[in-house]
Amino acid sequence: MNTIWFPDLAAATGPKYQTLTDAIRNAVLKGDLRKGEKLPPVREVAYQLSVTPGTVARAYSLLVDAGTLEAVVGRGTFVADGSADSQDAPLTGNAIEVDVIPHNSDSNSYAVNMLSPHLPSRGQSRLIRSLFAEIAQDPPSGMMHYPSRAGSLPAREATATWLSQAPIGPVSAQDVVLANGGQNAILLVFQALLRGRKPTILVEELAYPGFRRAAELLRADIVPIKMDEDGLIPEALETAARNHGAQILCTSPEVHNPTCAFTPEERRDQIVRVCRKLDIEILEDDCYRMSAAQSPSYRMLAPERTWFVSSISKTLTPALRLGFVATPPDKASYLRRAAEHSFFGVATPLTDLCAKLLTHPQLPEITEHVRETTNSYVQAAVNILGGYDLKWRHDVLFMWLTLPEGWRASAFCQAAEAKEVQIRSAEDYQARSAPACHAVRFAVNAGVSLESYENAIARLRDLLDNPPEQIGV
Repeated sequence: MNTIWFPDLAAATGPKYQTLTDAIRNAVLKGDLRKGEKLPPVREVAYQLSVTPGTVARAYSLLVDAGTLEAVVGRGTFVADGSADSQDAPLTGNAIEVDVIPHNSDSNSYAVNMLSPHLPSRGQSRLIRSLFAEIAQDPPSGMMHYPSRAGSLPAREATATWLSQAPIGPVSAQDVVLANGGQNAILLVFQALLRGRKPTILVEELAYPGFRRAAELLRADIVPIKMDEDGLIPEALETAARNHGAQILCTSPEVHNPTCAFTPEERRDQIVRVCRKLDIEILEDDCYRMSAAQSPSYRMLAPERTWFVSSISKTLTPALRLGFVATPPDKASYLRRAAEHSFFGVATPLTDLCAKLLTHPQLPEITEHVRETTNSYVQAAVNILGGYDLKWRHDVLFMWLTLPEGWRASAFCQAAEAKEVQIRSAEDYQARSAPACHAVRFAVNAGVSLESYENAIARLRDLLDNPPEQIGV
C-alpha cells in the first residue's frame, strides 16, 4: 500500500472499534480507499492509533462479515471488489473466496496457538451467513416450537446423505441422531449404553481426552489399551475387556488422535471379532477425517454394535456445534431418548441450517478448498521439521512429534510457550498413571498467515536444533 491512510479516533465518543469500522466504511464509500486496495496490518494500525490490536481486528472482522473488506490468508486484508454492497452478492458458480479474519486475532501474528486446529475460511462463512439469512426470513421449523423428531427430519436426511460418502454401510434418516457437536455425541452414546454402578470404557493408550472427560461425568472407569503402529492390539483388548467387564470401546481407526495413525482393515477385522466375542459396543470417532476413508468403517464391519460419531468441526467450522451419530440399525431410539431427556433436541435454527448446508451444491468445492489450504500448512511444517520423528498426513489437521532423547514433553511445551507457540503434551492424551510419553501434538492454525505459521514452526525447529544445556542431548 503506497498511501497509508489512518482515521482520527481522538474525538471518538463510542466504542473505538465501532468508530474505526464506520471510518473505514465511509472511506470506501467516498473512494478514499479503493476496491482491491490493501489495508495496513492490524498491528500497524493499532500502533498508529494507540489502540489494542483486538480493537482493529474486530473492526476488520465486522467489515469482512459485511462484505466491505476481504481477508486473504497469507496476503492480508483488502477492500472487497464489491465494496459495501458485496454482502448481498449471490453465491453462484465457483465464486468461493476467503471471507473471515478471526476476532481479536491478527493474520500476521508472532504468537501462534496450535493447541486445537483452526480451519481456513474458504467460503463456508459466507455460505453459512447466506443460509442463516434465508432461515431468518422464513424458518422452516418456525420460531415458537420446541425441537421435534418431525422437525429435524430434513436435517437428519441431509446428514444421512452427507455421511453416506463414507464407507459406513446403509444409513437412513432414522439411523441419525443430531447432537451439539462431536463431544456431545460421545456423551450421548455413553449415556445410552452404560449400565451398572461403575461401568468401564476402553480407549487407546493415547486417546482423545474427550473420552475421559465424558467418562468422568458419568462416573465410569477408563482403561487404556496397548497400541502398535496399526492401532489397538487385539490380544491386549481382549485381556482388558475380560479383566474389567468393559462395555464400550472408543477408537479412532481412520485418523487416530493424536498420532495420525491408521488402522488397516485386517486389524479392524480382528478387533471386531474380539468385540463380538465379549459383546462390546464400539464407538467409532471419525471427527478428524477430511478426505475419503481408506478402509471400511467399524459400522460397516460390525453394524449391529457400532456407533459412528462425526461432526462438521474439522471440515467446515466448529462454531455451529453440529455433531452426528449414525447408530446401529434399529437402535436409534436409545440415543434419541438420551438426547431428548438431556436437552429436548438441537435448536431448530441449527437443524434448519443443517438441512440446507449439508446438501448445498457449493459444499464439495468449499471442502476441497479447505483441504488444499490445510495441506499447504501441513507441508510447510513438514518442510521445516521433516528431519525429526514427525508423523503427519496431508489431510489431517495436526502432527505428532516424538521428541529427541533428553527432552520431556512438558519441558518442551514450556519452552515453546516461551517462544509464543502453544502446543499439547502427550500427557494430555494419556491416562494419569501411564508412563511418560515424550512427544507433542501441534495443530494447523490457518487463522494466521502461512508465513506466521512457518515462523512459529521454525521456532520449534530452533528448540530441537539448539536444546538448553540441561537437556543434555
